[in-house]
Amino acid sequence: MLDIQRLRTQPQDVIERLNHRGEDFSYIIQLLEDDQKRRDIIQKVETLKAARNQNAKKIGQMKREGLPVEALLASIDQDKEALKELEATLAALETSLQDAWLRLPNIPHPKIPIGLDEADNRVIRHEGEVPTFPFEPRAHWDLAKATDILDFERATKISASRFVVYKGLGARLERALIQFMMDLHSHAGYQEMLLPYIVNGASMLGSGQFPKFKEDAFGLKDDRDLYLNPTAEVPSINLHRDEIIPLEDLPIRYTAFTTAFRQEAGSAGRDTRGILRQHQFNKVELIQFTKPEDSYEALDQMLAQSEAVLKALNIPYRVVELCSGDLGFAMSKTYDIEVYLPSYGTYREIGSISNAEDFQARRANIRFKRDKDAKPEYVHTLNGSGLAVGRTWIAVVENYQKEDGSIIIPEVLKPYMKVDIIPTKGAKL
Repeated sequence: MLDIQRLRTQPQDVIERLNHRGEDFSYIIQLLEDDQKRRDIIQKVETLKAARNQNAKKIGQMKREGLPVEALLASIDQDKEALKELEATLAALETSLQDAWLRLPNIPHPKIPIGLDEADNRVIRHEGEVPTFPFEPRAHWDLAKATDILDFERATKISASRFVVYKGLGARLERALIQFMMDLHSHAGYQEMLLPYIVNGASMLGSGQFPKFKEDAFGLKDDRDLYLNPTAEVPSINLHRDEIIPLEDLPIRYTAFTTAFRQEAGSAGRDTRGILRQHQFNKVELIQFTKPEDSYEALDQMLAQSEAVLKALNIPYRVVELCSGDLGFAMSKTYDIEVYLPSYGTYREIGSISNAEDFQARRANIRFKRDKDAKPEYVHTLNGSGLAVGRTWIAVVENYQKEDGSIIIPEVLKPYMKVDIIPTKGAKL
């Protein structure tokens, strides 16, 4: 959530920077006019309430003195009706404004590229050597068929399209990647967390998922305002909702594995073959809570930590700085890590590392105090993929494929896999 005082004092600057996202945010001026109207009504309400209290005291005094009170009672009734109308107008205005403020995205960092979409993103660097094959590389779904490690048909039968069943060594590879990532991050100083898979509406709002992306959420069919977790970012950020974090505890670093669930509304036709875009997927997340002045150093550190996964797996990737029009709703600055996939002949996103600054902290009311007498300040929150497990699974399968369709196991995964290769169907290990 944006700082309302900043909106009031620097509206044109905020509008100009938000417009870099590719939309027209000039309607903020009308919102600020409504906000002023709201404040004027609050003042009128307070004035009427004060007058009502004062008149109530006068009536008692006048009755004791034997003076007529009919005119004063009529005035009180008029004020009561006026107050009722004002409070109804105020309630409607506050509801409308609150929804509007919550739908405003974060302000892009002033030094990121300005652009409309991913075509305007900036490639920062490439890492690793793109593999060359003496044969035509296969897509992961073809390799999965050759090795019998995924089952799409039965997943659809028991659930729906865009779900998958991992089989045999395919399931073990998914589990090995999760364990490897969690070990890597926890050994680097991130506290390991195992979080609920179901979150409430307040948590979705606090992290910036609601109200804008409510259609993408899987809601539970009851009256408890509960949803399947769309990413470990949601429960992780809300661990400290409505808290004042002790200064000595900052920075806080978490790593968490969760299964995530997303409707992916509006993405029909985009990467729906294979497992690149599923309704259910596994993900390892990195989270940090920092002092404001430390958050961009933390962003760089988190980026390096995410990259460490692909470096250890020896898979080529590149780092991309997102332009203003491609930023996530809650983020001020984001780096994407894009892994090379031979079947696509190009790089595809495998993780994002972002700084939300104080945007999520304002929504979730997460603060800290520099000393016991200081006024509480909002922390900065950061989140990053460390990484999306399914997409890392694809990268391993495609980059380590052999001509017969079998898949070599990367060295760092062999202690977890207990095998050196995933053989083709029917072949022996």
